[in-house]
Amino acid sequence: MTRAFDETEAAFGCVTILVNNAGVAQRPVRAVELADDEWRRVIATNLDAVFLWAQEAARRMLAAGKRGSIINIASVLGFGATKGTIAYAAAKTGVVALTKSLALELAFKGIRVNAIAPGWFVTEINREYLMSDAGTALKREIPMGRFGEEGDLDGALLLLASEAGRFMAGTTIVVDGGQITALRG
Repeated sequence: MTRAFDETEAAFGCVTILVNNAGVAQRPVRAVELADDEWRRVIATNLDAVFLWAQEAARRMLAAGKRGSIINIASVLGFGATKGTIAYAAAKTGVVALTKSLALELAFKGIRVNAIAPGWFVTEINREYLMSDAGTALKREIPMGRFGEEGDLDGALLLLASEAGRFMAGTTIVVDGGQITALRG
């Protein structure tokens, strides 16, 4: 991780925008059947890594006296869970809380920390599931009637990364086609 920051800074100067977008899916399995190593794998990538990368970015911005933006990618499962997703939902809920906590600690230094919580987007980690009969049924529960597409996160990302979002800190923007609204009623 530090090598990635070092190389980036050597080429472009201090990193002032970080998008924490790494993630892994959990195999769909109930909590009582979830193996310890699967729990650790999902939490390590989806929560621990978000903290560690944000921490390093913040340290470097503070040392350089720079303002900046850290954008963590959470999930709608950070606001509610489905069966068989306990590790993933716990990690993404943690990302939402981590975002708020980091924002409280860093906003006064000019480092804004926010998050985006996407709904269902077809990606490498969920393509097989979303293209199955289960995915077809899931799509019917999304008020917009479709999964997220390339470009659907651009507005939220650009807002949080730019000066247009300069008064935002600790916020999670949900981009889900209305999925959460439908669930909450």
